[in-house]
Amino acid sequence: MTTWGLILETTVGFGERKHTEAYVVAHVEGSREAALAELERRARAYSPEHPRSPRRRRLFRSGDGFLLVIDGAWQSHATRFAVAELMDDTDRPAPSEADGEVAPARQEPAAPASATVAADADVEVAVDVDVEVAVDVDVEVDRDEDGIPVKPAWLGRADLA
Repeated sequence: MTTWGLILETTVGFGERKHTEAYVVAHVEGSREAALAELERRARAYSPEHPRSPRRRRLFRSGDGFLLVIDGAWQSHATRFAVAELMDDTDRPAPSEADGEVAPARQEPAAPASATVAADADVEVAVDVDVEVAVDVDVEVDRDEDGIPVKPAWLGRADLA
């Protein structure tokens, strides 16, 4: 069964640090048409961080994907969505158990932190955060009459210094 990668290319950064980054947002197993349908759903639901005040939104179909152009107050912002056959992957996803059926799209961990993807009523936000916080549940916390802790939990934490 063929595995298709759903790829998002967008411009990130500002000024001299502005550059294009590509993200594999999901894998789809099955036909190219099924992968394109999933990609179209994601492209229609995609809401980038910029522009903050969109004035016009246009979604174009190309041979292997879509181009989303959003006009802002000062400039236009473009995001390209492409579907591509996965030819080789050092960490290749496990094959589907049922041959001939379209497997649901699998989420990839790498996605733009500034991107918001809305699917139906659900909203997914990908953020890269790697913080370990130790919580001691047996500790009594002094609270005021409204039940609010007298001492904030973050006060004195070594990881915030």
